[in-house]
Amino acid sequence: MQNYTAPTKDAQFVLHEVLEISKSDIPGYADLDRDFTDAIFDAAGKVSSEILAPLNAVGDTEGCHLENGVVRTPKGFKQAFEAVKEGGWNGLDLPEEYGGQGLPYLVGTVVGEFFVSGNMAFNMYQGLTHGAIGAILTHGTDEQKTAYVPKMLSLEWTGTMNLTEAHCGTDLGLMRTKAEPQKDGSYKITGEKIFISSGEHDLAENIIHLVLAKAPGGGEGTKGISLFLVPKFMLKADGSLGARNAVACGKLEEKMGIHGNSTCVMNFDGATGYLLGDLHKGMRAMFTMMNEARLGVGLQGYSVAEIAYQNALAYAKDRLQGRAVTGAENPDGPADPLIVHPDIRRNLMEQKSFVEGARAFTYWAAELIDRSHRLNDEDAEGLVSLMIPVLKGFQTDKGFEAAVNAQQVYGGHGYIEEQGMSQFARDARIAMIYEGANGVQALDLVGRKIGQDGGKYAMAFFGLVKDFIKENEGDAALKAQFLDPLKAASKDLQAASMFFVEKGMKNPNAALAGAYDFMHLFGHVCLGLMWARMAKAAQAALAAGAEDAAFYEAKLATGRFYMARQLPATALHLTRILSGDDPVMALGAEAF
Repeated sequence: MQNYTAPTKDAQFVLHEVLEISKSDIPGYADLDRDFTDAIFDAAGKVSSEILAPLNAVGDTEGCHLENGVVRTPKGFKQAFEAVKEGGWNGLDLPEEYGGQGLPYLVGTVVGEFFVSGNMAFNMYQGLTHGAIGAILTHGTDEQKTAYVPKMLSLEWTGTMNLTEAHCGTDLGLMRTKAEPQKDGSYKITGEKIFISSGEHDLAENIIHLVLAKAPGGGEGTKGISLFLVPKFMLKADGSLGARNAVACGKLEEKMGIHGNSTCVMNFDGATGYLLGDLHKGMRAMFTMMNEARLGVGLQGYSVAEIAYQNALAYAKDRLQGRAVTGAENPDGPADPLIVHPDIRRNLMEQKSFVEGARAFTYWAAELIDRSHRLNDEDAEGLVSLMIPVLKGFQTDKGFEAAVNAQQVYGGHGYIEEQGMSQFARDARIAMIYEGANGVQALDLVGRKIGQDGGKYAMAFFGLVKDFIKENEGDAALKAQFLDPLKAASKDLQAASMFFVEKGMKNPNAALAGAYDFMHLFGHVCLGLMWARMAKAAQAALAAGAEDAAFYEAKLATGRFYMARQLPATALHLTRILSGDDPVMALGAEAF
């Protein structure tokens, strides 16, 4: 039996005491006082815990079914979708001129966390729609925005992104889907796309597919790729729905997890499509969405870990097994609860410290995206672009690990489906793969992002860490428990970066062999910085006589655990990186 309670107090702590959003110069942030955000988050939490979470296991068990070309979603999904639709949740952070509420992206990020924790597979239907809207707003014509965005924002219609083909995943230059220009300015799209989340379903009356395809004259590889808008149902002159377009679901993929989401093979048989953005600039259009899309996947990593942790914690407090080695703590019962045992505590603390650190990291990145968009701040854009592969890759790796660890708390019962713990592990697994597999994230980080603009943004991050340490080193408790470990970890990160600079040009394999370790090293430093910032805020609250002292004491204890037990992993990752490519590449392919 799965249960979930939205961590609204933790979210408020990060927003108002760590990021101090109401003091920010970002337009719209001054309106985000604690009462306002509390009302939004309480409402979103209720939707997640009362409507979405009860359907999580239902979606996993029932899955989706293809019947005569229509995908039937699990029992209850339609009613839940209507509730999300009526609540206006999809338009929370979208422009008011199209029917949205115009709130900052950060607010939508917090709500997105709650919805993903409650039901990751369900949330993908509106989550992908939100991403498609972003692409249309950025690259569409005024006519396209007017015709499609209001209906998608209201969830009367949903959206998808069609990239992958059976023979090309990351290497989109191998794409075969064709776009043939027509006299009326439209294109005929022909090809097959696979792994298309929410590609066909019964939740909305129309589905707007964004499709990458090759149009004539663009050349080989990715240079010839363009982005097209392909509706399931064509639009009449008055905007109402017309004839069915030549696009259909050929089959549903049988997946390890996220069974409640319809992952489709989509067939385009001369379907009518409309160019979105510039001809032969589809890759550029796609990459403008990547920061937000990959942040959303990184969010999935810790959000699934959050609900897994909540259930593991409840089980550890309730399940009686063995006696504490220091003496019975439940003398009137036949045994003590699991949580008295040090190894169970270790397991739970690893989960808790990761989830809370990742939450702060994700919210900070969302704040940078707001700063970039609302203030046209290029430095914020550059810094968040550097962080995105770390956030996506590190957090989904660790999120899956946390979900498995939560399952482990249950022992054999965690392996039994009726407890629901295996679903969290199975659902979390996909986040390590889609929106760019984590190995690709590591290559992007080392091959492109670290050296971007002469290393400007990497140096900016090092400067942020250095400045925070310098500003707060007068606080003895903070220095010993948080700043000194952060400084050591940051030095490991800088040493790894210098190794890549010195070796990368002469021997690229030496850099790329250490890329995955570097992504994790960087992730630990980011969470270390977040924990140092949270510790400072918690100490300030206690010094001011906060009513809920236990909340802040728990923050400090959790942060100290991360700094003492998790952050030292940077030394291991650095040692691996410095070993170069010899241990990795020494064995010839024929010897495997």
